[in-house]
Amino acid sequence: MKLILNSSAGPDNLLPKPTEEQAVDFLFVADVMNFCFWPDKGSPKWVVSWNGKSYTGYYALCAALRKAQEEKVPITDPNFYSTISEEQLRKILRPVENASEIPLLPERLVAMRQAGAVLLEKFGGTFCDFEETHLRVAFYKRAQVLVSQIWMLFDGRDFGEFSDIDSLTVFADYRVPQVLVHFAALEYASDLMERLRNDEVLQNGSPEEVEIRGCTVEAVERITEKLKEHYAKSGGGDSPNAIMNATQVDHFLWNFRRIYARQLERIPFHKSRCIYY
Repeated sequence: MKLILNSSAGPDNLLPKPTEEQAVDFLFVADVMNFCFWPDKGSPKWVVSWNGKSYTGYYALCAALRKAQEEKVPITDPNFYSTISEEQLRKILRPVENASEIPLLPERLVAMRQAGAVLLEKFGGTFCDFEETHLRVAFYKRAQVLVSQIWMLFDGRDFGEFSDIDSLTVFADYRVPQVLVHFAALEYASDLMERLRNDEVLQNGSPEEVEIRGCTVEAVERITEKLKEHYAKSGGGDSPNAIMNATQVDHFLWNFRRIYARQLERIPFHKSRCIYY
């Protein structure tokens, strides 16, 4: 099993190329709002159209930001989004006709304003200056995703060169556990599975939610170790395309879910309405 490292451009160039001037700040803005895309039961999904195609979830967010750039909205400039109004953000994230509005819009508005204010106050108005301080990132899914995307965008070189990238864990969201259950790397207790099948929303920070996310991290750590052992025995451990860390395993699992979304519908994913993932 191999994975090309630089696949961060996503479908249809939704994500920037490393040569784009605002590539890093685009990723930063996207990850500031990268949480909780699932709709309420019985409600349509949030769908965004760009260049004649429709997207959901994180890719819908990227499409909305791309569309904003085309409309000359300075979406990567913290001078703009530190004071962005709810009306402006709603327009940027507007869905296609008959689709739902993005969940937690007010919370995304607060996140954008706070992130913009901090960049302006402490980091010269760009995430590039933030990264150069080499701050240590703890177990925070959205922050981890941002670092991993920069690493993948630049193929682990230049601005994306991190000597400690292997210290990142998997990004414990609500889709990766779903795929791990599919592969029998995780197994839910019967009563918890029943609650998930009934679309029960778990309280953020509840024991059930924390256990699912924690077990996700542990499962992927074990998978990563097995992959390292496999490549070492097969003599392919030095291959630049080998899956050798949790970041790449996460990328594979997350994309597997998108490719085989219909087949995985039989497995429920845990729901917790929050800004953290």
